[in-house]
Amino acid sequence: MSFAETLDKVIRRHAELGTMMADPGLDPRNFASLSKEYSELGPVVDAVNALRKMQDELGDLAAIMTDQSADAEMRELANAEFYATREKLPALERQLQLMLLPKDAADERNVILEVRAGAGGDEAALFAAQLFQMYQRYSALHGWRFEVMEISETGLGGYREAVANISGRGVYARLKFESGVHRVQRVPATEGSGRIHTSTVTVAVLPEAEEVDIKIEDKDLRIDVFRSSGPGGQSVNTTDSAVRITHLPTGVVVQQQDEKSQHKNKAKALKILRARLYELERSKVDAARAADRKGQVGTGDRSERIRTYNFPQSRVSDHRINLTIYKIDQVMTGEALDELIDALIAEDQAAKLAAL
Repeated sequence: MSFAETLDKVIRRHAELGTMMADPGLDPRNFASLSKEYSELGPVVDAVNALRKMQDELGDLAAIMTDQSADAEMRELANAEFYATREKLPALERQLQLMLLPKDAADERNVILEVRAGAGGDEAALFAAQLFQMYQRYSALHGWRFEVMEISETGLGGYREAVANISGRGVYARLKFESGVHRVQRVPATEGSGRIHTSTVTVAVLPEAEEVDIKIEDKDLRIDVFRSSGPGGQSVNTTDSAVRITHLPTGVVVQQQDEKSQHKNKAKALKILRARLYELERSKVDAARAADRKGQVGTGDRSERIRTYNFPQSRVSDHRINLTIYKIDQVMTGEALDELIDALIAEDQAAKLAAL
């Protein structure tokens, strides 16, 4: 199907949806889905109309330019306007192509963020804490809600593991490229010789699943309760409030002990479990499509080293797109993180356009 035919199809579908929604006999249960599709196609239709208006204008201007009976000054003005208008055409066409790209169904979802210390001992745990705080600040800058669900601390202020629920508009669309291995290169505070150490931290960004996405059967769960351990209030180690849930078919295990209430811990654990199972299903679909997307940005493979943070050189390098920025302090406060994320999104869109 040509680009022009695709645009015609969009126009027809938008008109068809308008007719269906105006039908008094429409089942109210179908109205919400039709209305959603209609509103999503609205901006695309506006862009198509703008493109076609511009193409018509170019045709009119070209006719004036070649009309020998027209005034010479008029032809000259038409000539100048023709080339000025034609320069705008590629940008409008690209905008339309981007709008027509298949959307990731999870882009508007909230996420479960999991940050874990990897190789490097205490230094890896300290950097895991910094990365977790970076995403917390970044969320605040975007007006997202950042709810800490679980933190497993080390004695030096580092995090072995930290989990958060981030909610807001377009959270997964912006954070999905953060999944992978983040490497840090710096001189630890405890290093007397000034030698640079390399440590790693693993980040997982999982789209939050609804109950309708992933149905979890009670018979598939083993739920263990035990006493909380680690820092906490007086209730720690006095009641069996901590919860460990094992999903028997997949072997996925989730543990939650941040709340004093066993019921709240169970609810949080189920939310994390549902997100992990949803991500497993998405990964299976992605793996099946991977052969058709050889040029994709990153694979989402947890073993993939995606970014290096070099503190001595104030450098942050994203290895997937060969982009380096010398703003490590602003990245760690979340202020410059968008420079990396915007570049990743642009590269991903370019790859998808090329595939089309």
